[in-house]
Amino acid sequence: MDIVKIIGIGLIALIIIVIIKQYKPEFAIYVSLGAGILIFALIAAKMSGIIDILKSLASKTAINSDFLVLLIKITGIAILTEFAVSVCKDSGESAIASKIDLGGKVIIMSMSIPIMSSLLETIIKILP
Repeated sequence: MDIVKIIGIGLIALIIIVIIKQYKPEFAIYVSLGAGILIFALIAAKMSGIIDILKSLASKTAINSDFLVLLIKITGIAILTEFAVSVCKDSGESAIASKIDLGGKVIIMSMSIPIMSSLLETIIKILP
């Protein structure tokens, strides 16, 4: 069960952070970042399996493979953006976190334009 590993890493990191903040608060962010990277590594291993399944399903259907690649990239950007925002908020930099969040949203919007235009073209073809 990977969720037990993820929860375990999170709780151990939390205990270490609480203890470290009493003596050396500047090192707490390093523990938080390390735990985040470990958890992200566990999640990344699962993501590769999901991507393989999506590619397999896309090859069996009439879905444009370029759109699938684009959706995977958009999902990756969203996950990485959320990770960076969380790290910034944990270190007390909410202003930087909001800028990263805005940047991620703008990039996702710009990358989704081909999908939206294709969807609109399909809708226009269907309408009389």
